[in-house]
Amino acid sequence: MTVALTSRRASDVRVIALISLAHGSSHFFHLILPPMFPWLKADFGFNYAELGLLMTIFFVVSCMVQAASGFLVDRIGARPVLFAGIGLLVLAALIYSQSVGYWTLVLGAVVAGCGNGIFHPVDYTLINHKISPANLPYAYSIHGLAGYLGWAAAPAFMVAVTTLFDWRIAFLAAAALEALILVTLWLNRARLVDDVHARRAESESKHAENNPGAAPLTTFGFMRLPAVWLCWIFFFFSMAATTGLQSFAPTALFKIYDLAVSSGNYYLTLMSIGGAGGMLLGAFLATRLKVPERIITLCFTVNIAMGLLLASGFVPLEIIVLAFIVIGLGLGIAAPSRDLMIRNATPSGSSGRVYGIVYSGIDLGAALSPLMFGIFLDSGLPKLLFIGVAVLQLMIILTGFKVSTLGHAKSA
Repeated sequence: MTVALTSRRASDVRVIALISLAHGSSHFFHLILPPMFPWLKADFGFNYAELGLLMTIFFVVSCMVQAASGFLVDRIGARPVLFAGIGLLVLAALIYSQSVGYWTLVLGAVVAGCGNGIFHPVDYTLINHKISPANLPYAYSIHGLAGYLGWAAAPAFMVAVTTLFDWRIAFLAAAALEALILVTLWLNRARLVDDVHARRAESESKHAENNPGAAPLTTFGFMRLPAVWLCWIFFFFSMAATTGLQSFAPTALFKIYDLAVSSGNYYLTLMSIGGAGGMLLGAFLATRLKVPERIITLCFTVNIAMGLLLASGFVPLEIIVLAFIVIGLGLGIAAPSRDLMIRNATPSGSSGRVYGIVYSGIDLGAALSPLMFGIFLDSGLPKLLFIGVAVLQLMIILTGFKVSTLGHAKSA
């Protein structure tokens, strides 16, 4: 039994390492464009609303693809969908590198959105069906940690390459990095096999067990469940707040505190590093305390305070660094509790299409946020970035309590 347990744990580690590598690369591509905004603005004369619209396009496309790709994952399996998504990210970076105007950037954003839209249905389908239940909190933690590392690496990587060469070379370097990840996953493709028929049988069995005498859940039947849409709203607010900071915090800090944009980008890197560290602590707390709604409330209450403090305009420069690290820690600590809370509230035997719909809230929140905050900055109201993020995080707390209530009712 000990040998079998050790073998299963080793298999879990290898699978989550591969899935996390892919997830980290998707988060890296969330932020290859925003750090280039100052250079693109200088070369092409775009305003901040136009630049924010590029991120809106990226996430709107990703939202639609994510909702649809869950159905594709259930039909043909997660692995081919994963490879296609990563290939599209490579293509998007190549298009960005050859941009000659706004419409080329729009094309790149559309292709990148198509690539990004596949990751959550793929990742969570593989995690929930290939990782042993005892290791799920840690799997969620490592998966989320990789995402934060991707966010942390992108601004520093893109700014560093642009400073040494130019922004076109930075996009080419991003394409080469993603291509290397695709090769790595392809060489380890045997570990990412997804048994679609076994998943379907498990989903039908759990539905029958939890709903004796009920008709089988149809393809679109899950969309009538309140838990699915409350989880969607939760993710909408979460990503709208995070993307607002990622897209325009450096510009807002420049306008409020006269802080160099390059320094602001490195603050985002520190925020993501704080999130990565918080993710590890968050897994421990989620496993031991089992009070996800309280952990989420505490973390986002602290983040609200940090956002309002930054909006005041009176924060010493050395404290700004600490504020971004604290914000990152809060986001990271809350994440494993968030994933467990969502899993508890969604239907038993959740499949790719459920995760595709639920996690599409992330993309729509990220789509609308840059456009809204870009308008604030063009209107000379940079403080509204931090105030708006604080309001969104308050909505996260309120929605989280309702989602948690559904999870408790389901387990009762």
